[in-house]
Amino acid sequence: QVQLVESGGGLVQAGGSLRLSCAASTSIFSINTMGWYRQAPGKQRELVATITSRGSTNYADSVKGRFTISRDNAKNTVYLQIDVLGPEDTAVYYCNARRTYSGGTVYNYWGQGTQVTVSS
Repeated sequence: QVQLVESGGGLVQAGGSLRLSCAASTSIFSINTMGWYRQAPGKQRELVATITSRGSTNYADSVKGRFTISRDNAKNTVYLQIDVLGPEDTAVYYCNARRTYSGGTVYNYWGQGTQVTVSS
């Protein structure tokens, strides 16, 4: 079992920046992929960015060039740097950990989310 705690959300003016943090209860070396998702009001949850245990990253087209995912293995923490925020970025941001166990079973773990609100 993996527990995740997000922090760093808040109210920001358009054009500003935020850095979200996700602290994991276990070494992120043991997690195949960690990532960030977001869910805007009335919308389905969507993938924002992922980072593997090997450091490979992936981004949604809508955030490429503005969002940066990174990790600090010593702190068991994954970050999401968000630059040039716009109203379209307003959402609850969720941390995700995906882990594959023996036999190929895949489990997803989720944090409680942190609210990001962008004012114009």
